[in-house]
Amino acid sequence: MSPAAPGEQFRAPTSVTLALAWTSLMSLYIYNDYFSMYLPGTIRDMASGRMGPLGPATTGVLVGVSILLAIPALMILLSVALPAPASRWLNIVFGLAYTVVEVLTFVGPALFYSIVVALEIGLTLFIVWRAVSWPKQAG
Repeated sequence: MSPAAPGEQFRAPTSVTLALAWTSLMSLYIYNDYFSMYLPGTIRDMASGRMGPLGPATTGVLVGVSILLAIPALMILLSVALPAPASRWLNIVFGLAYTVVEVLTFVGPALFYSIVVALEIGLTLFIVWRAVSWPKQAG
């Protein structure tokens, strides 16, 4: 890749763009969960072992939520570390899966929550689009 000419913008490789999109998605997850703690009753429910609409914080619920959050975190690395074809398909599959998850959580307890989820949906759709349009490797 040749350096950008003066006044030109650098275009990151697809794998890096996807890793950055997953990083942005994780940031939105963290902030939405953090700001949700300011809603009345949230801390009380957490202290009593409840996870909002998921109910009691059982081992199964905690493992499920951990896996749900671990996948996007791992996709940051996998998007750049895996060979392009594997990365492309994982980004498509998990991008679509997380779009569905976010659509299911769109109606939140507060307007700020829905706004952030809308941004998350936009990011996961961007991930899918970028992976689908990933240029073929030369050679």
